[in-house]
Amino acid sequence: MFEDRTDAGRKLALALERYRDQDVLVLAIPRGGVEVGYQIAKHLNADFSILVSRKLPYTYNPEAGFGAITEDGSIFIFPHAADNIPKQKIEQIIREQEAELNRRIQTLRAGKALPKIKDKTVILTDDGIAMGSTMRASIMLCKNKEAKKIIVASPVAGPDTAKEIAALVDEAVILETHRFFQAVAQVYANWYDVLDHEVIRILQKWEYERG
Repeated sequence: MFEDRTDAGRKLALALERYRDQDVLVLAIPRGGVEVGYQIAKHLNADFSILVSRKLPYTYNPEAGFGAITEDGSIFIFPHAADNIPKQKIEQIIREQEAELNRRIQTLRAGKALPKIKDKTVILTDDGIAMGSTMRASIMLCKNKEAKKIIVASPVAGPDTAKEIAALVDEAVILETHRFFQAVAQVYANWYDVLDHEVIRILQKWEYERG
């Protein structure tokens, strides 16, 4: 469906055309969402930054998670997903992800605070939504900070997750929903893991282009 994250971001930007020059804030979830968010913000002439959110992974399967945490401490946990995990273990996993949140804030955003969210129209984006834990936690953060309007923009999501996410926000713009959706990577011809230095390069490019 998409050549790469640049292609996905440009297509999402066109779907969000009505927000062009409307003083919106695009917040991308790193690392995969940053190129997507950059393309959206560039096309819409919007403000742009990253919102750091981390999955709370199962110890026995780090690729899967029972929830997520964001940089303001907002925590989302799927109902019953952590029922069999001891409370002490959950607390340990949260502490570990808090440390990674802080590392990413310092490394990727140079320790800078989030831009002002209160009373802003915020577009939250990522390169795709699987279970959606990091997106749900990010939505919680934006609500806690009193965003005026929250729009979730994603190239792809599963049908059920797309409906659940849409019910949490003012608007959801999701380009593709797949009945047999299994992983975000399946809709990209060129898929690769994004590294810290690539995120930093994109953010530095944004700052340079914005003068």
